[in-house]
Amino acid sequence: MSTVAVVPGSFDPVTLGHLDVIERAAGLFDEVHVVVVHNPGKEAMFPIAQRVTLLEQAIAQAGLKGKLVVTSWSVGLLVDYCTDVGASVLVKGIRSQVDVAYEQPMAIVNRNLAGVETVFLLPHPANAHVSSSLVRQVAALGGDVSPYVPPAVADYLAKSELP
Repeated sequence: MSTVAVVPGSFDPVTLGHLDVIERAAGLFDEVHVVVVHNPGKEAMFPIAQRVTLLEQAIAQAGLKGKLVVTSWSVGLLVDYCTDVGASVLVKGIRSQVDVAYEQPMAIVNRNLAGVETVFLLPHPANAHVSSSLVRQVAALGGDVSPYVPPAVADYLAKSELP
């Protein structure tokens, strides 16, 4: 029996830290769905469709192996998506104790609602400080984000007029 996992995120934009988690999840599970989700607590810089496109480009550029499905989910609970695709595991990257405190209640609720377990992966040390919000801030102020994001994202940000 194959194990299907879901790696959710706002991916606004996708970072090298995200790709690290996706790559390691692909090595652990038979099929990995990378799902761009809407976070009602955040105002997105890019529309979901653009985030999906950048994520697909970044995965292709990185040459990630494994059965990867890139999609989006913006209506309903993430565990509903998991149930729809037969996923029993959510994979989340955590950088610090702050992330653990944020993710722990959701992990418990997801297990209670649908029996979906959450696996936490620690980042590669080179990416431990990288977040999408940091990338957005640096990019908006005209800084070089290429050390933190895949080339597809760096190119897109360089060509975009940011607020």
